[in-house]
Amino acid sequence: MSARNVLFLMTDQHRVDTLGCYGNPLARTPALDGLAAEGTRFDRFYTPTAICTPARASLFTGLHPFRHGLLVNPERNGGARDEVADEHPVLAAPLLDAGYNMGHVGKWHIGRERGPEFYRMDGEHLPGALNPFHHPSYERWLAENGHPPFAVRDAIFGKAPNESGRGHLIAGRLRQPVEATVEAFLADRTLDLLERYARDFHDSGRRFVLSCHWYGPHLPYLIPDEYYDMYDPEQVPLPASMAETFAGKPDVQRRYAEYWSADHFDADAWRKLIAVYWGYVTMIDDQIGRLLTALRELGLWDDTAVMFTADHGEFTGAHRLNDKGPAMYEDIYRIPGIVRVPGAPAQAVDEFVTLIDLNPTILELAGLPAQSPCDGRSLLPLIHGERPDWPQEVVAEFHGHHFPYSQRMIRNRRYKLVFNPESVHELYDLETDPHELHNVYTAPSYADVRRDMTTRLYRELLRRGDPAYTWMSYMADIGGGRAADVDGVADEVA
Repeated sequence: MSARNVLFLMTDQHRVDTLGCYGNPLARTPALDGLAAEGTRFDRFYTPTAICTPARASLFTGLHPFRHGLLVNPERNGGARDEVADEHPVLAAPLLDAGYNMGHVGKWHIGRERGPEFYRMDGEHLPGALNPFHHPSYERWLAENGHPPFAVRDAIFGKAPNESGRGHLIAGRLRQPVEATVEAFLADRTLDLLERYARDFHDSGRRFVLSCHWYGPHLPYLIPDEYYDMYDPEQVPLPASMAETFAGKPDVQRRYAEYWSADHFDADAWRKLIAVYWGYVTMIDDQIGRLLTALRELGLWDDTAVMFTADHGEFTGAHRLNDKGPAMYEDIYRIPGIVRVPGAPAQAVDEFVTLIDLNPTILELAGLPAQSPCDGRSLLPLIHGERPDWPQEVVAEFHGHHFPYSQRMIRNRRYKLVFNPESVHELYDLETDPHELHNVYTAPSYADVRRDMTTRLYRELLRRGDPAYTWMSYMADIGGGRAADVDGVADEVA
């Protein structure tokens, strides 16, 4: 296979069930649906951790979060790394050394100070977790194009649980046309680079990897009326997991629901918020459509692989929660993953894959080997229709958001185990309980499943060198004797 250009598209806090190609019968997402129809839609695509900075750092380095050490967002850092260590591999280096043009537009959120320019990429560091409404570059772009400044009306807030006043901002009507949004601004900047890279490609054959990372549909949902009112709330179903009682669950979930004042909104209010969230998804899809159209018009379609994914999902009322946080539900760990490689078949793939796997995939598309170390595995065999031996489970980790909180999760095709050192552990039978409402960890009938899943998680953490295994060695229900002696694995590692 000859080397490819790559257009990499990423959203932030994006639920899988907002896309038509993933089964939403109401959502209008023609650009991404069309991409999926021509490429590979991964149905078991997972983030290594449902928090922005660690997930993005894993994509950039090809390493598990515990290994690269950027464990939380810089805004909430409690002592973890703020920047990628100089000795760690980064995706940009081998591509640039191979002569690729490489650009990044939009949300970075990997380091506090180091942006794409630090890594010799084309692009500007737009710091922060949310839309940069007051960044000088955006405000200058507004002025140059005669667009009105950022302004919001009808803002919707939660309620602070300590009665200190209003809580988090959730949504609001943006008093700007679509053409003036940050989403359009980022698409414009991407088009500028794409046109430049197209000239280089056609003139000299120089290939490129270009990324556009939108900040949405992360809350707060601040979007123009056209999208704010696009979907009828009466047609929006509420998540089945809104029936959550938190019975038998870690108490932190109930407290987190209070923190986000999820119960402050009644059913009608939640339907409207979900409808607005869908509108935000459609607004970004329309910008994606602009980029895909440009690929065709610039004569790049047959030479460019296109990837779309997100850093993690969002609760949006599921489990009576909002945002993301210390609960390892499918809502925030399963993410969209679509890859179109020219010449590869259109298909849906059911293997467990993760965001980290895209790192070596991009390198292989460029004809380059994976870096060392690398915790991912190239997806190109799957994308080309092969069915190699592939892991039958996925493991994820979490280290905190707003406060330190450590978790580990293992999920296979039927069961999910969440190891909570601070609290009760969780076990879900996803065949009988797809919405993860009933924790069966202590149920006698699931004792064998619990022990098997715990042993599998322990073995994988030990194999990775994740220090979480040391707690499990003495505390986990793994069978008689010290867990580190299971199958002699620890002795081999030692």
